[in-house]
Amino acid sequence: MDSSTITLEVDPASAAAYATASDEERRRIQLLLKLRLRELTVSRARPLVEIMDEVGATAAAQGLTNQILEDLLRDE
Repeated sequence: MDSSTITLEVDPASAAAYATASDEERRRIQLLLKLRLRELTVSRARPLVEIMDEVGATAAAQGLTNQILEDLLRDE
């Protein structure tokens, strides 16, 4: 598998821990960071506006009107 190298800024304690880690510990740390970075960049959460638009469309399709919504909100 191809790989690329990146540079990350970390706090001094993390840098020291990595520098003094065994080769096996470094491999584990690298694997965890690769997986977490992939998770953060590939499976991004949907934007809130998109979710809200979908909820609104579903509610409208099920009969919710602006007047009904206003009545519901007023009846707190």
